[in-house]
Amino acid sequence: MSELLVKKIQELKRKRKAIILAHNYQLPEIQDIADYIGDSLELSRKATQTDAEVIVFCGVHFMAETASILSPNKIVLMPDINAGCPMANMINAENLRSLKKGHPEALVVAYVNTTAEVKAESDICCTSANAVKVIQSLNDKEIIFVPDKYLGQYITSQTGRKMVYWEGYCPVHIKILAEDILRQKQKYPHAEVMVHPECTPEVIKLADVVRSTSGMCKYAKESKTREIIVATEIGIIYRLQKENSDKKFYPASELAICPNMKLTNLEKVLWTLEDLKNEVKVPDNIRVKAREAVDKMLTLSSKD
Repeated sequence: MSELLVKKIQELKRKRKAIILAHNYQLPEIQDIADYIGDSLELSRKATQTDAEVIVFCGVHFMAETASILSPNKIVLMPDINAGCPMANMINAENLRSLKKGHPEALVVAYVNTTAEVKAESDICCTSANAVKVIQSLNDKEIIFVPDKYLGQYITSQTGRKMVYWEGYCPVHIKILAEDILRQKQKYPHAEVMVHPECTPEVIKLADVVRSTSGMCKYAKESKTREIIVATEIGIIYRLQKENSDKKFYPASELAICPNMKLTNLEKVLWTLEDLKNEVKVPDNIRVKAREAVDKMLTLSSKD
C-alpha cells in the first residue's frame, strides 16, 4: 500500500512542479519521500533556490508561514493544516505589542518558532543555531526575547546578556528531565550527551554539546564518538541513524514526542497534491514586515 502511495505522490509531484520539505521531527515515511530534510528556516531557504511552483511543507504551521514569507510567489501547502506549534501559539502580536509598551527602547528578537504576525512586530529573528550570534550583534540595547524562555536563558548563559523573556516554552523539550539524561548515561556510559537549547537549564548543564536540529545532524557526522544520547524530539533519531549507520543514537526520553509533527502522513501528502488544498499564504502587509526581521538575521548570519 505504501509503495503505491509513494508512486502516486511522485507522479503528482512532477505534475504539480512541487517539492516536498520535511522537518527533522517528521515520521520516517515522510522523511523518506522528502526532497529536503532539515530545520524550518533551512527548508524555507532551500525552497527559494528551486524552480518549484508548489511547496508541500511537512512540519507545523509557522514553518509553512516562513516558506510563504520567503517565497511569496510559490504555493505553500500543508498536508495537515491543524499541525500547529504550541510554543509559537503562546504569544501573539497583541501580546508582543503590550510587552513592547513596557519596554519602549527595547529591541525585539523573535525566535523563528513564532507566527508571521509576531515576526512582523519584531526587529530581528533568530534560530536556535544563530541565536547567540544575533544577540551578540545587538550591542548594549535592551532586548525582549520571544517566545522561548529556556532558549533565552541558554543565550544569556553564553553571552551574559540579560533579556526580557516571554514565558513561553516547548512542551516537548520540557518533558526531557535531568533524571532522563542521568539514567541514559548510566545505561550508556561511553555516550556523549547532545542537547537542544530549548531544553531546561538543568538538562543543558548535563550536555557535552548543545546544538540545533541541523547542528545535531552535522555534529553526528563529524564527531568520532560512536554513541550519542539525543535530547530533542525523537523523530530526529531516524535521520541520525540513517545517515550514520556506524553509530548508535539513544533518545534521552521516549516521551519527547511532538504530536503535531506526527499528524502528517503519506495519505495527507497525496491528498494535498491532488487537491492543492490547505494553502498557507501570509498577507502582504504582514509578510513585508516579517521578511525584514528574517532578512536582518540572514544578512547577519552570512557574515563571518
